[in-house]
Amino acid sequence: MEISIKCSNCGNPYPEAGAPYRCTKCGGIYQIKLMPQFFIENAGRSEGIWSSLNPDCLNAKDHLITLGEGNTPLIQDQIEVKNQAWDVYYKCEYLNPTGSFKDRGSAAIITFLKERGIENIFEDSSGNAGASIAAYAARAGMRANVYVPAQASGVKKEQIKQYGANMILVEGPRSKVSEVLLRDLSKDNSGYSAYASHAYLPFNLYGYATIAFEIFKQLGKSPGTIMTPLGQGGCLLGVYYGFKSLLENGFIDRIPTFIGVQARACAPLWATFEYGVSGLQWVSEGNTIAEGIRIKYPVRGDEVLQAIQMSNGKIFAVDEEEIINAGVHLAHKGLLVEPTSAVVEAALIQHIDEFNPPIVAILTGSGLKTMEVYGRSANPK
Repeated sequence: MEISIKCSNCGNPYPEAGAPYRCTKCGGIYQIKLMPQFFIENAGRSEGIWSSLNPDCLNAKDHLITLGEGNTPLIQDQIEVKNQAWDVYYKCEYLNPTGSFKDRGSAAIITFLKERGIENIFEDSSGNAGASIAAYAARAGMRANVYVPAQASGVKKEQIKQYGANMILVEGPRSKVSEVLLRDLSKDNSGYSAYASHAYLPFNLYGYATIAFEIFKQLGKSPGTIMTPLGQGGCLLGVYYGFKSLLENGFIDRIPTFIGVQARACAPLWATFEYGVSGLQWVSEGNTIAEGIRIKYPVRGDEVLQAIQMSNGKIFAVDEEEIINAGVHLAHKGLLVEPTSAVVEAALIQHIDEFNPPIVAILTGSGLKTMEVYGRSANPK
């Protein structure tokens, strides 16, 4: 099966050899144009993403990499707002092998790179993606160089080291980390190295699409609303493509409404959604406890905005105290997530009466990685 990936700018197809992160013709971003075949009846089995995703989408035959990612629970609960109880389902992606949804994408990216003969990978991350890539690279016998903000969570940094990766700490904002990586990568002439970017490479979206297949199988129908945190927007985008594929194959008759949530301290997609391009002039890369979504320049921003608009969705921004209180609120339900995940609960508490049921909120990362944050929390509302 031909890989259905082309440059969003010039239409140049992804090359049959090598692993470039940008278009080799114009420097544009590679984009998925057609979702591959999937096996809905197998969704959630123990083979990781490969139980429901056809590896032909990566032309992969000999190197299917998995740590048993996926098959995460969908837990039903209620939120009381305005003296009324509202049902909500939580998709617990923080229970993946390394503690985040990123594992689904890493399984796909590392499988692809292994198949292309890559031995040495570079990745930049605020923590979760770096830990995930490091784990899957270790599983594949590949060397990982992971660039991380110096101020990132100590647990996430320790994870990366324990998986055997070469970790490079970079002082300054998150955007500086990418700059340093690209500088170092430009000096590598081995021919067997690649930028395993969860932002630029589109292959992780195949892995995230399997979240949609599982939700559909667990609910037995399409949700009315899907909520995700928004940084680069890969989770939302991959799940959107998954439901779009379910629609095109006749399993559902409509795509859910997609709701993205950002931390107000760094909310470029919210600003663009609410105020157009002019809103970006007010966006800062401010400090936020939701470090996983502190992204000022999302690579696929236009693609994410289009998915939200096509689903009649919306983007919300939430404040720091709201994020902390939402994290504690979830923990008191037995759901311990990091602040990056708690943003969806903060938006739910404020706006749940605006959403179409059934509502599914995707909890993306484990609170075990950010325990120190909740020591500063107020009582949950």
